[in-house]
Amino acid sequence: MIEATSCGGVVIFRGKILVLYKNYRNRYEGWVLPKGTVEEGEEHPETALREVKEESGVSATIMKYVGKSQYTFQVPEDIVEKDVHWYLMMSDSYYSKPQREEYFVDSGYYKYHEAYHLLKFANEKQILEKAYSEYIEMKRNNLWGFRRR
Repeated sequence: MIEATSCGGVVIFRGKILVLYKNYRNRYEGWVLPKGTVEEGEEHPETALREVKEESGVSATIMKYVGKSQYTFQVPEDIVEKDVHWYLMMSDSYYSKPQREEYFVDSGYYKYHEAYHLLKFANEKQILEKAYSEYIEMKRNNLWGFRRR
């Protein structure tokens, strides 16, 4: 078994959630949250911010760690067991540009219920639920705000 670790973000701007559409040679298609593999010497928050920036062009700020999802998948030579660490992030605009090199063909910010139904994977839907409830709680307590420059 191969163990892998990724980090990603639930990025929110004005109550809407960033999602990316991946289309890999028409075999893999679906809406996902931005995430990617931890590189040598990188801390998890650094990875999450870098991957969000690379995959979507979005500069985000981490507001809170929201948890870990786990899943396994088959590769030709083995089974991969993956942990993904997720962060609730704030963006300062609706700008996004999908990373073509990683087969992302569309990106955008969607209302919670739209993003939830667009997401392909159940574990990402669960993380979105948790992150969005954290976002609502932070807003209620005036802990969500403009990024200080």
